[in-house]
Order: sequence, then structure tokens, then C-alpha cells
Amino acid sequence: RNAENHGKGYTVRQGVLAATGRYVLFTDADLSAPIEELTKLLDIARNEGADVVIGSRAVDRSYIERRQSRLRETGGIVFNLMVRVLLGLRLHDTQCGFKLFDRQRSRRIFEKQTTLGFGFDPELLFLAKRYGLTIRETPVRWSHAEGSKVRFLSDGLRMFLDLVRI
Repeated sequence: RNAENHGKGYTVRQGVLAATGRYVLFTDADLSAPIEELTKLLDIARNEGADVVIGSRAVDRSYIERRQSRLRETGGIVFNLMVRVLLGLRLHDTQCGFKLFDRQRSRRIFEKQTTLGFGFDPELLFLAKRYGLTIRETPVRWSHAEGSKVRFLSDGLRMFLDLVRI
């Protein structure tokens, strides 16, 4: 628990740094990606030796059971294009809230993380790439849940500015 709201990135960072297991998963509270998808990420981490395994809605969109609005989906596609261009990350979906990390190998990227809001994912993945961690992306079942706290325009602008800063 935080005494005040510092942002999603801050809270995820605090949780990961406090974790003690071999692997750390963070998932959106609404479980848009069902927790059963964890086995898919764990298999890749164990069998391929991946340090970071990210769930993706974009690798295979047939896994999406309930879509977001067209505006939000298009915004996500545009944002990921910007991530590819500005940060050089060749990933399809940096914003899916279902990511698994080898705790020990990934600790350094969370210690270096500076983005505290919704735009923290690209920074973590950029740092992972910079430090030579192995990143894999895999499709996961995903279903949009109403009630997102992301405000399309204001948070979108802030996330773009975070990309430029990174």
C-alpha cells in the first residue's frame, strides 16, 4: 500500500523490488489477461531462458476475446509504432499488462526505472534491452474490462513525453 498515489509504475516498481520469488509477474488488477496465461510465460522463461516474457495482444489478435474501443486500440497501435521508432524496441505490444521477469536478472532495470506513471513499460523494456536481457513476446488471451483509469488524451500525451525523455 502507498500512503498516496505515485502512479502505476511506482507501485509496480515497489512490488517487484520487494518480491522474493524466482519469477515476478505483474498483471493488471482487472485480470484482462487471465491468470492461467501465466503458464505460457513461465514455459518460455524456463525452456528458452528468457529473462523477460511479455504477453501480447498484437502478435495474434485472434486471442482478443473482447476488444477495446476503436479509438483506444488505434491509439495503442500508434503508441507501439512510436516505441519502435524512438526506442528501437522490436516488440508488438509493450502496453499489455501481463509481464514476467526473472527477478534476479531483472532487478537492475527496476532499480533504474524513473517513469512512475502508465508509460513505465517501454522504459523497463528499453533498459532490459540495454542491459542485454533476453526479451520474448507471446500472444495471450485478453479481454477488455471497462473502468480503465488511463485517460486517452492526457495520459497519452504524458506517455509520449516519457518516450522522448527515455
